[in-house]
Amino acid sequence: MTTNPSAPRGAALVTGAGGALGRAIALRLGADGFAIGVLGRESDFLRETASLLQAQSIPHRVLPVDLRDGTSIDSALTEVESELAPLAAVVNNAAIYPATPFLDITQDEYEDVVRVNQTAYFLTAQGAARRMVDRGAGAIVNIGSITFHGGWANLASYVSTKGASVGLTRALARELGPSGIRVNGVSPGAFPTKAEEIHENPAEYNRFVIDRQSIKRRGTDAELAAVVSFLVGPDSAFLTGQTINVDGGWIME
Repeated sequence: MTTNPSAPRGAALVTGAGGALGRAIALRLGADGFAIGVLGRESDFLRETASLLQAQSIPHRVLPVDLRDGTSIDSALTEVESELAPLAAVVNNAAIYPATPFLDITQDEYEDVVRVNQTAYFLTAQGAARRMVDRGAGAIVNIGSITFHGGWANLASYVSTKGASVGLTRALARELGPSGIRVNGVSPGAFPTKAEEIHENPAEYNRFVIDRQSIKRRGTDAELAAVVSFLVGPDSAFLTGQTINVDGGWIME
């Protein structure tokens, strides 16, 4: 296994790192001292994330992976450890979100969402934990969504998988805590990302969001990444099994 002296905190793997939130998380954790494995579908967006990491001299590897393929996920974890550093943190962030009325969702569409948003989270966390347990340390963060807490029309597949991420977070925190592995979640609110393309009227949706938030502005990618940074860092050493809503005060529970 290669130990990279320029990554004093070990390696962090971020799935879905080609998207806005995943990119912000990767850049923040890189700035925090982690070497970064950026994992996701092969795309210009993933390559852009890698370019930004390179520009900041952050050790990284680009890992184009189909998250529907469990073998590919495990191979990516192995590559991170062999090419970068021992795996210290994993952020399960990748997700797909087809907007389809519940009565029109096909079994194939539902199962596709489950494979990416739920099964891949399970397999990535499992593969990471198997590597972390012998070291007695590690942090896993599962990115959920406030849609689970409030429900959302036309997104039944997505919302149900995001609820599963909360359940997985709690179960793994209970089971892995004795091995020194902490597992927490983050439920983002309505951050202005590419996902908003599912809404027909962006201006109307923006007003909808602001009306429901206590903080009357949209959140930034960097603000979400800061919470993930906290959850994988030493200041949250006594925190596990929690899912934090980062939503400007939309959902309070």
